Amino acid sequence: MKFTIEQIKAEHQKVKSGADFPKYVQAIKNLGVSNYTVYVTDGNARYFDTENQSAQTGGKYDHLQVSDKLNTEQFKTRLKLHQQGGTDYLTFCNDCAENGVEGWTMDLHTMTCTYFDTEGNKILTEQIPG
Repeated sequence: MKFTIEQIKAEHQKVKSGADFPKYVQAIKNLGVSNYTVYVTDGNARYFDTENQSAQTGGKYDHLQVSDKLNTEQFKTRLKLHQQGGTDYLTFCNDCAENGVEGWTMDLHTMTCTYFDTEGNKILTEQIPG
């Protein structure tokens, strides 16, 4: 394993809003992260390197109940607000849960972020700004 969860956490602490996110992605990519998945229910993130070895953070906050009812349009509105720096991370996670988004997978090779619902269906894929 090329990276440690401590290194990733140190980079994540530099993120104050969604606007700081592209720098964070580049920093962890430089550490050797290939892709990662974040689960909204408790904030657990699982990071993978190029050999598919993984490390996870464990839960970061109290359990959130993810709605079974997907509201894609409301989610997109809240996502845009977050990306513009209008909400903090925990607010964004609550927005995801309320709108039926269970988590997201970041692919640092294709530089895409794919959001998924409680059944694992892809909801939205976006390019990560470089």
